[in-house]
Amino acid sequence: MNDLLKVFIGLLACCMSCQRPMADTATASPDRATNIILLIGDGMGLTQLSTAYYYGAGTPNFSRFRHIGLHQNQPVGAKITDSAAGATAFSAGIKSYNGAIGVDQDTIPQQTILEWAALAGKRTGVVATSTITHATPASFYAHVFSRNEHEAIALDFLDATVDFAAGGGSKYFGTNRSDGRDILGELEQIGYAVDTTTLPDMAHQNKKHAYLIATDALPKMSEGRGEFLSQATNLALDYLSKDPDGFFLMVEGSQIDWGGHDNDADYVIQEVLDFDQSVGVALDFAERDGNTLVIVTADHETGGLSLSAPEVFGRGDYRGISPTFSTGGHSAALVPVLAYGPGAELFTGIYQNSDIYHKMMRVFGADQMLSSNP
Repeated sequence: MNDLLKVFIGLLACCMSCQRPMADTATASPDRATNIILLIGDGMGLTQLSTAYYYGAGTPNFSRFRHIGLHQNQPVGAKITDSAAGATAFSAGIKSYNGAIGVDQDTIPQQTILEWAALAGKRTGVVATSTITHATPASFYAHVFSRNEHEAIALDFLDATVDFAAGGGSKYFGTNRSDGRDILGELEQIGYAVDTTTLPDMAHQNKKHAYLIATDALPKMSEGRGEFLSQATNLALDYLSKDPDGFFLMVEGSQIDWGGHDNDADYVIQEVLDFDQSVGVALDFAERDGNTLVIVTADHETGGLSLSAPEVFGRGDYRGISPTFSTGGHSAALVPVLAYGPGAELFTGIYQNSDIYHKMMRVFGADQMLSSNP
């Protein structure tokens, strides 16, 4: 019996020692991705997202996600966040004050995930239906104390590591600036392909790109913006994916938020439906690629939107839906997070908005840098 027991213990120890490395590999490798696409529907709370199910044609692309979580987004010094503090939480993994662009609560610049990706040899991109200098896109490449400093943000873009940008805001880059500088011309001098009128059919692979095709923000969907957001997302992915080291891309559906501020339900709905089309473009790419994480979320909810039953003779008529708003500002509601691809399971549960940065960095395999964010 003693000999048999020794043999059994030896076999058990051998099995455990063999299985441990396999278990480590199995739990680590599914968390890693070469590419990350972060899509931000500015102001898109759960109710805004829900409008795609009641006012769109067919099943929304949101339904293609299987890993879903919620984030809390309270900034420093307030109960409710603005887009600048919310995006800085995503980009740099810190809580900061409302208005902060890529800086902490002491206005000290913090390295963003876009900047880290560039240093790691990846291509980077930002796409928005607002100006490229607006709070959300700016928080990924700029470092200024206030979101209102658009000209300073444009200067930061000149020195940034953004390989592909598409949106509006050419007035902050042209010669009408208060300092008279021609940032558009300077971008061309350092190798950017610049266009202020339209998106091309194909991006040059040997250049960086700045497509600032509106003086200020792009038009609303109801004003004929068309498929800019999905086309720009597709163009960005075609260009960025040519880098064997991977890429980081942030895409913002900027004007969902503006519809909420206006308490304009149709504005919100049309912008959400447009954003969902870009989500579909990202998911189609990720499904083909197999090594891309797609995350969909928002910085905050705007408008306190509710999809209520319309009142008929003092009672709710459950046969219809009446979108109503409770505020012209932001709310403190938890915000949905949808994830697809390698590492998607990390985004389930309830957590802080700044945790999204840390989860993305883990997926990029940058765990060792999480405690030293210069």
